[in-house]
Amino acid sequence: MRHALSKRFAFWRRRRLPFAVLFKKFQTILERNNQILELMADMGDKLGGEYVFDRHYIEHSVQELEDLVFKLVSDFSLLNRKRNTELLIACEQIRQAINGDLAGRPVQTASTPRIVPLSAIGLELTDEVGAKMATLGELHNRLGLTVPDGFTITTGAFAEFLATTGLSARHAEAVRYWRDGDDQALRRLAEESHRRLLSAPLPRDLSALLLTAFRDLAKRRDDQGDLKVALRSSATGEDGTSSFAGQYATVLNVAEGRFLEAYRQVVASAFTYPAWRYRLARGYQDYEMAMAVGCQCMVAGTTSGVLQTYAPQQDAKVMGIESIWGLCAPVVNGDCPVDSFLLDRIPPYRLRVQVVAHKPRQLVMDQQSGTLWQDVAADRQHLPSLNDSQLQRLAETAMTLEGFFKRPLEIEWTFSTADTLHILQVRPLSRWSAAPARAIVEAADEPQAEVIFAGRGTIVQCGIAAGRVVLIDSDDDLDRFPHGGILLVRHSSPRYSAIMHKARGIITDIGSSTGHMATIAREFRVPTIVNTEVATSLLQPGELVTLDATRNVVYRGDVSEGHHFDLIEEELFEDSAEYRLLRRVLNHIIPLNLLNPQGEDFVPASCRTCHDITRYIHEKAVEELILLSENHGAAHASAPRRLTADIPIGLLVINAGDGLAGPADAPEVAVDDVLSLPLQALLDGLIHLGMWCTTPVAVDLHSFMSSFTRTFTTALAGPRDIGRNLAVVMRHYMNINLRLGYHYTTIDAYIAETINDNYIYFRFLGGVTEFIRRSRRAACIARVLEHFDFRVEIHGDLVVGRLKKQAPSRMRDRMRMLGALLCYTRQLDAQMHSDRDVACHAADFIQAIRNPSGGNTHESRR
Repeated sequence: MRHALSKRFAFWRRRRLPFAVLFKKFQTILERNNQILELMADMGDKLGGEYVFDRHYIEHSVQELEDLVFKLVSDFSLLNRKRNTELLIACEQIRQAINGDLAGRPVQTASTPRIVPLSAIGLELTDEVGAKMATLGELHNRLGLTVPDGFTITTGAFAEFLATTGLSARHAEAVRYWRDGDDQALRRLAEESHRRLLSAPLPRDLSALLLTAFRDLAKRRDDQGDLKVALRSSATGEDGTSSFAGQYATVLNVAEGRFLEAYRQVVASAFTYPAWRYRLARGYQDYEMAMAVGCQCMVAGTTSGVLQTYAPQQDAKVMGIESIWGLCAPVVNGDCPVDSFLLDRIPPYRLRVQVVAHKPRQLVMDQQSGTLWQDVAADRQHLPSLNDSQLQRLAETAMTLEGFFKRPLEIEWTFSTADTLHILQVRPLSRWSAAPARAIVEAADEPQAEVIFAGRGTIVQCGIAAGRVVLIDSDDDLDRFPHGGILLVRHSSPRYSAIMHKARGIITDIGSSTGHMATIAREFRVPTIVNTEVATSLLQPGELVTLDATRNVVYRGDVSEGHHFDLIEEELFEDSAEYRLLRRVLNHIIPLNLLNPQGEDFVPASCRTCHDITRYIHEKAVEELILLSENHGAAHASAPRRLTADIPIGLLVINAGDGLAGPADAPEVAVDDVLSLPLQALLDGLIHLGMWCTTPVAVDLHSFMSSFTRTFTTALAGPRDIGRNLAVVMRHYMNINLRLGYHYTTIDAYIAETINDNYIYFRFLGGVTEFIRRSRRAACIARVLEHFDFRVEIHGDLVVGRLKKQAPSRMRDRMRMLGALLCYTRQLDAQMHSDRDVACHAADFIQAIRNPSGGNTHESRR
């Protein structure tokens, strides 16, 4: 496949195309990037339950998306004149995975694992480990909650086992009986299949693999010879929108000697008559009956039970808890009386109702294997099985989980002998009523609900969320972001997907509703408003606010009644085959794994979704355009023209399209004839903001000599012709390389009406003084760039700043600022006598930008 794909694009490498042609291809890449993001947003919106769709919509959208992504790779191959074979292979693998889902044949490869430890499980492995175990892995690995250790025997192992039994084709037969209404034939088919699976030997290699995993877990737990585990079904769709409650088996307290038998018992439960009827009634396809099995260490529970974050038959303000002494199974099975508690859903989780049952028996672990009933001591039979501290911990954990999953939940739990809370299972709470939400949200109209701001920005994901404001200024702040916080940022970025699972809501000053971060926010269903322009100035870090992303309002304080409405309203449609299919298909489309363009894993081989490919190409296309612009000369269509300006900048300008007015063969071009929007703004800052310093700066001989050899290193200069200042321009584009004195600056910018396309790349290097003073000037420039929303990297005297996806008016303002900054810092390294000067000069410049009439204020510091 690699040879065939690369051969298809080989002809592009033999042609040297004019810059204008390549630039048009770059514009096409931007257009396709936006089309892909908009299509992904539309498909993601369908999962919100507000739109009805059918299989034709899924197939048509997938076809359109695959076509756009393939053309995107083709355009990029022309732009960078490379084969991009790994990108094409990634495209093909994603296409095969999607088409496998559409055809009802999920792709199983040689790399599909048969065993996955809990430490490696997350929602991205739902197809392999089932929804139940994927959820537990997410709780353990992302939220840091205590979940019994273990591993999952995956759907790949199930497929391997099933292939040896000859039962793989029975689903079509069962569907025929179901459609014909032949219930007796369906029952006979199910009973026969169940018996065969219980007695079928496991493949030898699979048996050895399972026993090795069991023994490795025992070693890890230091329980050799004594390890007991629980084996629980984690079938496709189970504990998702369909509960499969009671349909599949759970086997408790299993020792190594019964481990393989217990695995067969759980797998065979998928072929019982009730389980088969349940699936057929809900339209499940044959591949949707795949059975993963979770294997977890047994916890000797002293108190166990089930919590529902919305109590059944109660109002919308309470959660319900049922508990017993011992293990949890009797609560789920309804085998004995239980204690009942109702608590407020908001802190401090006040106990409203407590009903204590007579509990004469408890289920406990047998010392050998299995479980047994045991009498409860007489003095404990009438006592509450939960104390105040345990109730509080359960309530806090439940609301954390509900905020994470954005829907009401049913949670199985147990307290160990050490009084540690263990989460056993988490599943959506089925068929909860959303009726109170509409009326309760109106509480926000009452006078006591103070509005901080309203009607600002664009709603990306509807919902309501309350929490403490957490302002993130840099990547260093990401690790400290708490669960349940309201994420507040200056501008959107896909980097924030790393904490999206923690955020209860998101508010930005700047951002696009079709950008990468918006796509991820919809995937995680986090209430989000972008592009407010005022959020960071009006909201204070640590302040408690309520974000209403349904009506585009932010309130001061906790409008707590609205919490009900920030959850996903469950629709009957979520049980449909079309909904499940779209959700599976989107697993290969929307998740974003390539977060950091500077990271080692930002490579084509890491692309696992259409979103990854789009993100990679968008970043690399910008880098490629910068290189193309710097490698000027024969690549450009017109001869350079000298700019006539009021400052001695010595700039040559090449018109690569519609960037200049006047005769193309004229040797000079006036500032007024510059049509390029980025260059217009840059020149405005260079010439009109009064920052150009004409006073000579004294440089000591040592500083000058220390930089002499480095100054004339061509590799650092940017333009190939040292000493020549050159700009390549089009109407919306500019690439400029400047040598002002002994430092070099490159700016590459695209500014148009489509926010997603806009970017500025800034690179500054060098100076005439010794390294320490050059580095101080670089630090000063970095401070200024960060103040004006740039994402900055600094290495010694090298500064790189990037700004993306902002409105054209703001981008032009930033270009004017850069023009002024180049003037202000032109000779600034000679004045950087101490580290204190870094902050002082940065503050002076920022103040001068706010008050342009003040001129170049750093002259007063000499």
